[in-house]
Amino acid sequence: MPEQPTYENPSDRVPARQFADRHIGPDPADLAEMLKVVGYESTTALMTAAVPHNILNENKGPAPLRLPDAASESTALAELRDLAERNQALTTMIGQGYYNTVTPPVIKRNILENPAWYTAYTPYQPEISQGRLEALLNFQTMVCDLTGLAVSGASLLDEATAAAEAMTLARRASKKKSAASAFIVDSDVFPQTLSVLRTRAEPLGIDIVVADLSNGLPEVDAFGVLTQYPAASGAVRDPRPVIEAAHEQGAMAVVAADILALTMLRSPGELGADIAVGSTQRFGVPMGFGGPHAGYMAVREGLQRQLPGRLVGVSVDNAGKPAYRLALQTREQHIRREKATSNICTAQVLLAVMAGMYAVYHGPDGLRAIAEEVHAQTAQISAKLRARGFTVLHREFFDTLRVQVRGDAQAVVEAARERGINLLRVDDSTVGITCDEVTTQKHVDGVLSAFGGREDTEGSESGRDALPSALRRGVDYLDHPVFNTHRSETSLLRYMRQLSDKDLALDRTMIPLGSCTMKLNATAEMESITWPQFADLHPFAPLEQASGMVSLVRDLEKWLAEVTGYDAVSLQPNAGSQGELSGLLAIRGYHRGRGQEQRDVCLIPSSAHGTNAASAIMAGMRVSVVSCDENGNIDLADLRAKLDKHSDDLAAIMVTYPSTHGVYEDTITDVCRLVHEAGGQVYVDGANLNALLGWAKPGEFGADVSHLNLHKTFCIPHGGGGPGVGPVGVRAHLAGYLPNHPGQPEAGPYTGVGPVSSAPFGSAGILPISWAYMRMMGAEGLRSATETAVLSANYVAKRLEPYYPVLYTGSGGLVAHECIIDIRDLAKRTGITNEDVAKRLIDFGIHAPTMSFPVAGTLMVEPTESEDLAELDRFIDAMVAIRAEIDRVADGSYDAEDNPLKNAPHTAEALTADDWKHDYPRSEGGYPVASLRFNKYWSPVGRIDQAYGDRNLVCACPPPEAFEG
Repeated sequence: MPEQPTYENPSDRVPARQFADRHIGPDPADLAEMLKVVGYESTTALMTAAVPHNILNENKGPAPLRLPDAASESTALAELRDLAERNQALTTMIGQGYYNTVTPPVIKRNILENPAWYTAYTPYQPEISQGRLEALLNFQTMVCDLTGLAVSGASLLDEATAAAEAMTLARRASKKKSAASAFIVDSDVFPQTLSVLRTRAEPLGIDIVVADLSNGLPEVDAFGVLTQYPAASGAVRDPRPVIEAAHEQGAMAVVAADILALTMLRSPGELGADIAVGSTQRFGVPMGFGGPHAGYMAVREGLQRQLPGRLVGVSVDNAGKPAYRLALQTREQHIRREKATSNICTAQVLLAVMAGMYAVYHGPDGLRAIAEEVHAQTAQISAKLRARGFTVLHREFFDTLRVQVRGDAQAVVEAARERGINLLRVDDSTVGITCDEVTTQKHVDGVLSAFGGREDTEGSESGRDALPSALRRGVDYLDHPVFNTHRSETSLLRYMRQLSDKDLALDRTMIPLGSCTMKLNATAEMESITWPQFADLHPFAPLEQASGMVSLVRDLEKWLAEVTGYDAVSLQPNAGSQGELSGLLAIRGYHRGRGQEQRDVCLIPSSAHGTNAASAIMAGMRVSVVSCDENGNIDLADLRAKLDKHSDDLAAIMVTYPSTHGVYEDTITDVCRLVHEAGGQVYVDGANLNALLGWAKPGEFGADVSHLNLHKTFCIPHGGGGPGVGPVGVRAHLAGYLPNHPGQPEAGPYTGVGPVSSAPFGSAGILPISWAYMRMMGAEGLRSATETAVLSANYVAKRLEPYYPVLYTGSGGLVAHECIIDIRDLAKRTGITNEDVAKRLIDFGIHAPTMSFPVAGTLMVEPTESEDLAELDRFIDAMVAIRAEIDRVADGSYDAEDNPLKNAPHTAEALTADDWKHDYPRSEGGYPVASLRFNKYWSPVGRIDQAYGDRNLVCACPPPEAFEG
């Protein structure tokens, strides 16, 4: 029997499948119909035929899962409430890059809690993503304006990893003739930033040189310099001397800048910086025990093509109207692969949208007013502590003080805690104080009371302004109308609704993206993330104040280890890319720990996702590509040849299972055995875990390490392209090399490789989502989800096979949880490409499958377990109708260039225009099937000219005049 959770009341037990029946789309009648089409009597029979027996347990059946029995939604939420109540969300004045903030309720309700925003996918199909793309353009404009730099990306994962990305950008963009390998870091930066820099620098051979930059640059040959502005200690120093000295040496200058402080301080760009990085968390995004938050990076002109991650740009559609898209996509890892300079393939879109809307909500004057009040409270504390005889270490600051105390600093910290306030113990005699948006006079009085002493009123200062006059900034930012229009809630509410109405998300349609697993994000899973006991926790608060969150983390670590067959799990990686890097760093640490530093070759199949190769390079490995055979499987002959070639220097192989081609490869255990015999480790990418859960465990069939995607298999929503969580699971021999963190010893092993994210437990604020999913599904529900996902993919493949070839199949002609539809022969014969099919699906109100990955010219379909039979049939009917249109092109009924496919998507404006120049009727363009007359999504723009946007790069909000006419 499964073990019972200690917190469950047996009297509250409910039928185990209650939530699973809601999560899984097809009902029993649907399942019977689908099984009939596929040709199996049960999902168990289907799985037994599809899954190779050599990866199953000794009974050759489903994998036993020792999980708590499934709970109902109400029971799971009650247990989450109990966990939340065990947390103490004190008033936090710790700072260190994390701050209390007020999420405007209109943004909280209508973005963070709105499935139209949080269930959307990455805007790779820009025509149906215009709303979130505009919101991201607002974010980019906000960052550019405040940093004073030319181009900003659409967000990065957090501040520390943004600093690491800036380091590698500076290295590759440096024009120094010498082979400089040093990166200079000011000693007064956030500790977590320095630690992540060290984690990322060491495998790349970069020497981190820490120095007090107030004394000038050390005499080293460096390609870049990083300074914090304001400094971690709170000091506001003019960074120009450091920037100028860096430039004199031919080095890049990076400034890690506080986004709120920049409303009062002169911008990094104005001061000469090449790159600015930081976090936008304090713009209305809850702390969430460390995340998720939107990091930012902005660069000067000339560096935009070096930016990691995503960049939103402005192009035009086929009517010449402005339209938004992701720009410079040739930088993406699936194109550059081992030549990629970053493994970042995502962003923090939902959080960036929130931060951008926070700026829209407050406007430039409102942001400035918040900053002025924060600064005034800080200055008041400084003045009054000085009047009591305490030494405040810096006279010029923004929101943070370092105060020397008489006696033990811990005593002051504890006295403040008794008053409901968390302060920072810097060392034995120094206390840190940081004010923020929620700081009130009551908090100021509490801090002063904790320090004690009596104020000398005669010697007290005014305490209103402590910024250097040479660095004061006017309100020279956010002058675009979007930041100066929506002052009423009515106006802002309608603006956000207008944007969301332009997009297609899971609240409107299935998103059948292969390798992306766009399944239901249930409301019961989402509900707890905005509870203040979870949302308002500071990541560096004492752990005893977060006992409920820590228990939740430990539950999730244990459950994920159980379902994957691994011995240890780290939840710190805050994206799949960071999970990949963590797993490879663990492998690297293992080899080095055994004195085999020469093992640095990573084998990667030719079909692998591009982040695999990029992650291997970042982990200090060399990539060797293994061929795939005509069926998409790893070519064992080529694998053996590569193993022979690298018998002395093999580190690992990275494989995706089921394969990137959507097939259960029979040879996976042979691959594992051969690599182990050659002294290597086996990394299994967890992107396709939705086809294994409850049936097979990677840690038991030969893998040593995997990253998982909680934003895929475990129901964290994609949020328009982030947030995500990419935990890493390992077998026991690698457990000592998991990530750890200087700010929290409990976050990982003391022998670990260092932190890979800013926060000890990564994006802990959204872990309740996956906890709730696993708690409500239980072992049987998880297994049923896998079975239904595989059945749905095979149903789609079987139904579409007469119209489109299915490129790869495994045993019995079956696929796993996704299938690749081959359009290439049709394209050769008719000129209709997979892009034309994807755009035509928009006219049906359906999101396109994955285009041209892993095979160019194809579509990869993953229906997931959450779509019912009616929705599956709606997609299939659309694809069948599109095939009929392709046939009309082939037989000449449609003109080869002027047809509904080439002109898709059709906008309402185009169809209602007085001048209709096409040979087919308007009705065929707008209503390809009759049912659309009752429920129609209209694309807000026509097909976008991708090349135009790259040739004419615009990455900030265009003026309103651009949309006239």
